Amino acid sequence: MAAAAGPTRPAATTLAPRPYRVALVAFPGIRAFDVAVITEVWGTDRTDRGAPAFDLRRVAADDSTAVPLRGGLTLQPDRHLDWLAEADLVVVPGLDDHLTPAPAPVLAALRRAHSRGTTVAALCGGAFTLAQAGLLDGRRAITHWRLLDLLRTRHPRVTVVPDALFVEDDNIWTAAGTAAGIDLCLHLVRLSHGAETAATIARSMVTAPFRTGTQAQFIEHPTHHADRDADALADVREHALRHLHEPLTVAGLAARAGMSPRSFARHFTAATGTTPLRWLLDQRVAAAQKLLEHTDLPMPEVARRAGFGSEVTMRQHFAARLATSPRAYRAAFTGGSSPIAR
Repeated sequence: MAAAAGPTRPAATTLAPRPYRVALVAFPGIRAFDVAVITEVWGTDRTDRGAPAFDLRRVAADDSTAVPLRGGLTLQPDRHLDWLAEADLVVVPGLDDHLTPAPAPVLAALRRAHSRGTTVAALCGGAFTLAQAGLLDGRRAITHWRLLDLLRTRHPRVTVVPDALFVEDDNIWTAAGTAAGIDLCLHLVRLSHGAETAATIARSMVTAPFRTGTQAQFIEHPTHHADRDADALADVREHALRHLHEPLTVAGLAARAGMSPRSFARHFTAATGTTPLRWLLDQRVAAAQKLLEHTDLPMPEVARRAGFGSEVTMRQHFAARLATSPRAYRAAFTGGSSPIAR
């Protein structure tokens, strides 16, 4: 006779982590482009490609009334401003008219969010909204290069940074114009969920996972270098990315481009907004981030594959660029925690 079966134990269940919560702050005057960028980054389900789940909400002082956008578009809020208390990240779009006054309840809600320690970010002219809220007083900030003087004039207590794609000060992020908003959104994803997640989203958007340099490269000025030089620089960058693990020098890259080191550095900086050495180090840090997130390789091997040569050198560059160590970075992502401030 078969033995009687014992009591059935309930199957063990593992609770999935809650989605990362992002609040898009909506009020009349915000730019449709920035709304679309925020929605594309955090409002598109890419879990089938290994990306985490995000919970993007459109918050407004009146969540029952559609917010008008330029071009005949409207945005329907789905949460009241109170939802900012639940958010991990608050993002303010840019403005069609950069002097548009934000509603007083919006400004108060932004101040409360920052006081709670929530990360607050603004795209392009959204810096003016944060400035209206007083959040940029005594802090560094950036906006579109055409608006720098206006921001200085209207908000003299803000320390305006002229030559960056995005800036952080006291957990408040601001970005330069238009495409720099994409850069900032992907950077915030990289900080909260790692380089691979940011790269997955960037591939879906057919954009670069990150750009180095400053917005100085986009200020209107005559273009002096020929198309041949631009093609040569693109070939050099592609070659460097394929050979990061090898010892690369600026002189060697210049020779590959058929230029003198001085001419190469000048053309490279004009095209990218950063020096060849800085660009190369940024690529190596990014490569090391990916290895730390997705492999259990020992630190010396990570350093070798990323082209740093030694763990000490890699650690120095992580400290300078990311304000953390390679070991702490790996622990943050393999342990389920996040290095982004909440």
